Amino acid sequence: MQTRKLGNSDLHITPVGFGAWAVGGSGWQFAWGSQDDTDSIAAIHRALELGVNWIDTAAVYGLGHSEEVVARALKSWSGPRPYVFTKCGLRWDEQGQVQKVLSADSIRRELEESLRRLSVDTIDLYQIHWPPDPDSPALEEGWCTLANLKREGKVRWIGVSNFNVEQLRRAEEIAPVTSLQPRYSLVHPEVEGEILPYCLRQGIGVVVYSPMASGLLTGAMTRERAVRLPNDDWRSGDPDFTEPKLSRNLALVAVLRKIAKRHNRAVGKVAIAWTLRHPAVTGAIVGARNAQQSEGVMRAGELRLADEELNEINTFLVETLV
Repeated sequence: MQTRKLGNSDLHITPVGFGAWAVGGSGWQFAWGSQDDTDSIAAIHRALELGVNWIDTAAVYGLGHSEEVVARALKSWSGPRPYVFTKCGLRWDEQGQVQKVLSADSIRRELEESLRRLSVDTIDLYQIHWPPDPDSPALEEGWCTLANLKREGKVRWIGVSNFNVEQLRRAEEIAPVTSLQPRYSLVHPEVEGEILPYCLRQGIGVVVYSPMASGLLTGAMTRERAVRLPNDDWRSGDPDFTEPKLSRNLALVAVLRKIAKRHNRAVGKVAIAWTLRHPAVTGAIVGARNAQQSEGVMRAGELRLADEELNEINTFLVETLV
């Protein structure tokens, strides 16, 4: 699988990386519902077998459980070691409720806990998960801390997630930003306006999350399935999975399905390939909950959409613009 250089780093990553959000399992505020760890490990192994060379997780996913599952998967993996990316800045209480904390002491504790759970000596890419809300100088304190951790050799490269352009500028005044992780998909293309062009100009690598819109664009989501999503799956209350947006999103899937059939590929691969066609995007984070799901999407970077296919998609987006 071909690789792309991530921002100012020496990391050369495959177009698709394994996203470990859902493998954190249930029992926390932003869970995807219950998940079998054996299935998760099989999904990671299959992704690595297909050539994926990076895994993206976060301390908060499953309240630490995702990092532990990643560690178990890597311990039983005999192939080349993938890069491991994780995130900090979201802390949880005994009830599993999450809040943003970017103080230096908290981040340093988080890093040590992540190193222990992941069973690694250094993190390849350490990222601030979310900027402070409301915005505050905590952003500068958090980013200064990550820069210090890099200088100390505890993390190799540092990045941010969900930052806007102004927040990126503030971080760059302190230390170079290796990468940004924004939400980006056909359902949520908002970062195309200002954020992606800025990253392209500045040489900031971009690894996008939710390129299949959290499962909406996989081809497996139906109206009936959306209605039946369990209460412990955060998507059950998300506007994208309920009316009036659900009908429009399923109509978009119908357009993607036609294109997928021409290529004899899964629908999700078309959605992922659409994000990867943007010149600012270095890679896409793609989740899978079992080996079969990994099989269907992890080589999406090989798919090149023709201009007429991109025009088909764009026509739909323009005609259904709300």
